[in-house]
Amino acid sequence: MENIIGKQFMEMTKYKYLEPSLQSQGAPWPELKSPLPEGAEVIDLPAGKSLKLDKLDFINLVEKRETFRSYTDENLTLQELAYLLWGTQGVKSILTEKPVTKRTVPSAGSRHAFETYMLINRVEGLKPGLYRYLALDHQLARLPAPQDIWEVLTEACQKQAHVKKSAVTFFWVAVQQRMTWRYCQRGYRYMYLDAGHVGQNLYLLAEAIGCGVCAIAAYDDDLVNAALSVDGVEQFAIYIATLGKRPK
Repeated sequence: MENIIGKQFMEMTKYKYLEPSLQSQGAPWPELKSPLPEGAEVIDLPAGKSLKLDKLDFINLVEKRETFRSYTDENLTLQELAYLLWGTQGVKSILTEKPVTKRTVPSAGSRHAFETYMLINRVEGLKPGLYRYLALDHQLARLPAPQDIWEVLTEACQKQAHVKKSAVTFFWVAVQQRMTWRYCQRGYRYMYLDAGHVGQNLYLLAEAIGCGVCAIAAYDDDLVNAALSVDGVEQFAIYIATLGKRPK
């Protein structure tokens, strides 16, 4: 029985088992964004590319990249957060006739199945709490959340303390129909590949502003999904990363 689920997943997502896609059956294109819950507060962000940085040596940036779990108490600026969000899910253009987005990260078939949620602890000008990035409009939405959301999400992430101590913890939620509409069950493979693209961009962007990142795959799916108010089937947490200023 060892590894039978993983082996079944790899076997049953081969092309020979794929059913006709919703796209091939003429189903409507999935929406590019998920609706906001009642009571969400929308906040404008500065332009993602407006952050002024010293000239960067890309090879040095790649070489310096490493995982950090300990962060200082220093705040991120709102402009730094905007830069990180634009660089991981920013929309460069929208082909409205399809509709399809072209973004700052690769995605299979430009499906871009993710919504970016954040547990924000220390960002100048923002109240701590649970937020979502509205990529199409480059805005933030502050979401309704319980007062103990920090404790809930830390517990859900196997009690990893850096979730509660980070400046921001990113939670990428996959909206599976955006991908499976075209690629059927094989689309689940592609969503995990896409998550890696997003995570690597975050690591490199963070290095450029003196931050560290720790990507997290060890979490209780059901607890995280419940805390983010997603159903765990049509939408589910696929990747998590903490971020904060590195010690000097």
